[in-house]
Amino acid sequence: MSRVFNFSAGPAVLPEPVLQQAAAEMLDWHGSGMSVMEMSHRGKEFIEIHAQAEADLRELMDMPKNYKVLFLQGGASAQFAVVPMNLLRGKTKADYTNTGEWSKKAIVEAKKYCQVHVAASSEDAAFSHVPKQAQWRLDPDAAYVHITSNETIGGVEFHWVPDTGNVPLVADMSSHILSRPMDVSRYGLIYGGAQKNIGPAGVTIVIVRDDLLGQALPVTPTVFNYKTQAENDSMSNTPATYGIYVAGLVFQWLKKLGGLSKMEQINRAKAGFLYDYLDQTEFYHSPVAKDDRSLMNIPFTLRSADLDKAFLKETEAAGLTQLKGHRSVGGMRASIYNAMPIEGVQALVQCMREFERRHG
Repeated sequence: MSRVFNFSAGPAVLPEPVLQQAAAEMLDWHGSGMSVMEMSHRGKEFIEIHAQAEADLRELMDMPKNYKVLFLQGGASAQFAVVPMNLLRGKTKADYTNTGEWSKKAIVEAKKYCQVHVAASSEDAAFSHVPKQAQWRLDPDAAYVHITSNETIGGVEFHWVPDTGNVPLVADMSSHILSRPMDVSRYGLIYGGAQKNIGPAGVTIVIVRDDLLGQALPVTPTVFNYKTQAENDSMSNTPATYGIYVAGLVFQWLKKLGGLSKMEQINRAKAGFLYDYLDQTEFYHSPVAKDDRSLMNIPFTLRSADLDKAFLKETEAAGLTQLKGHRSVGGMRASIYNAMPIEGVQALVQCMREFERRHG
């Protein structure tokens, strides 16, 4: 059976070596006689898996010691509420930037817990860029500043870290975490769902600075209290054990590859190959400002939307799947996360060239 090139925005493609290792260890993990899915999260076997995954993630991200790593559940969408629950710390206001559909969802959820001030927005420009920081209007009394550092739907990415002074910077990095080196020390909190660059759906990574723990709102559920989870190694409740195991395999794959600097080189080459083609043709169009284009999620449109169905039919037949754009924006979207090989992008561009030659 041949595998397709899967351009899904998430759950997304996983590295084949990771899938092969997980398959080989499915019935018996390291001579334990058990699948990881059958292990107690309190048992020595899973505690070893969990500890190694955390250590590898810390190494990959060059994480300072004064940050806690939490493996939670509920996805980034749960964190839209959990962040204000934990980080308001007696304050009533938070700053948010609005750079796409996921920013909007985070804002809607945060309004249930605090006054949200939109410090910057690109909604009036169809979310085609990241507002320059000179345009931001930050509130020095805000509890935190929230950004969505890569918008999965619109394909807009922060390629710089905002300066928020003494106010903690919070970033939803769901769709580009581990795609390149990040200076963790510039952030108060980083979070992201696993199902794009980390592993299967079900695990949410939270990286939080120590000094931000311990002042959660009284209404905060115990399983979403960062301090409680940090004190219990993310095991206040039963964690997503198999998802953490696969995430650990992905961390090891990245280390063997050469780390995040090497991963960034590969990702820039992949994205550059597709963007270069989009920029030299009038048949396809990229809606995102060049300086803010995502390396992970690349939306594009055809000259006529009437050709969309034919394009998707031909790419599907060529083994290039999940290219239909999000229902809120239409068009196409190629998500080329870490595990997408350069050959997949090359095959996509070749298919696009052929389609343009026959329909342009």
